[in-house]
Amino acid sequence: MNILYHLTISPPTMPECDAVVQEIGALRGHFGGSLVYLNINHRLPIGLPRAAFGLHELGHIRAQEIDLQVHHLFNPDPFPFPVLQALRRPIVYSLTGGVKDRRPALRFFGSLAAITVADERSLERLRSWGLDNVMLVQPGIDTARFTCSHLPLQSEIRLMVGSAPWNHGQFRRKGVEALLLAARRCSRLRLVFLWRGVLADEMERRVRRIGLEGRVQVLNRKVDVNQVLASVHASIALATDMSIIRPYPHSLMESLAAGKPVIISRCIPMADYVERTGCGKVVDSVDPDSVLAALEALVDVYGDLQAAAQQVGQRDFSQRAMIASFQKVYERVLGSGKPL
Repeated sequence: MNILYHLTISPPTMPECDAVVQEIGALRGHFGGSLVYLNINHRLPIGLPRAAFGLHELGHIRAQEIDLQVHHLFNPDPFPFPVLQALRRPIVYSLTGGVKDRRPALRFFGSLAAITVADERSLERLRSWGLDNVMLVQPGIDTARFTCSHLPLQSEIRLMVGSAPWNHGQFRRKGVEALLLAARRCSRLRLVFLWRGVLADEMERRVRRIGLEGRVQVLNRKVDVNQVLASVHASIALATDMSIIRPYPHSLMESLAAGKPVIISRCIPMADYVERTGCGKVVDSVDPDSVLAALEALVDVYGDLQAAAQQVGQRDFSQRAMIASFQKVYERVLGSGKPL
């Protein structure tokens, strides 16, 4: 297939650590196609509003449409980018964040060939607003990269933390501040943060300021996540609202694929899955008290949670299933009942 994938972020400093870039890479490896970044604010002294994203590439994109079958855009929230209205091939719009309770531009989104979401909450909400072009796509990772490893739970409890902040405000909104304060109060807690080249100096400064250099590790480089997971007991992802994090964070799917249970904020849609399968604990608030309470609950039944994680992680999040879900989307968009 000839698909043009669109990303609305600037090219990441460490693309191999970005979940959406990894997902697009898997799709391109299977279906072919190329990738265009619509956001050029990293090259400008004054940032453009996102309504202008992609307009600088419009001539080039239109020229590619001669041989193009599908446009496929990835963006966290349902924003009606004006550049999309100038395109002549079918558009698939993948929402990489959860859908909040604010209605999007329904006429615009109803005109798209397809909208994809990764969670049932978003699917039900969009359909309740009358959008019948929404499809659920199975979230997935390359589970073959991960192996189950047992780490005895003794004096320390070690947590891996993914989904690093993109801006200063997300230190609070993604629970980094709460985790650091929890670690200061609980001497047995150790934190391993996966970082991606943005605000790393600020994170190191915060760790030093709170006096946690010996108990908090910030891995600001490409790492073998399977090896990191072998050194921790569980993983955690926190958020104050669903718009700032993926519905199924890659770090948590990776954790389960390695047989390690998870702790997750209730506002993140994956929390429904965690409760249903019993592979972790859910927290209602992003604060130190809630983190420590969830940690204590996890320790109390760690063996059961670990057994559940080992049962579901490799089963439920295969990259093959994700690709098969997108194939159904493309087949529907192109009006073909035959496999692509």
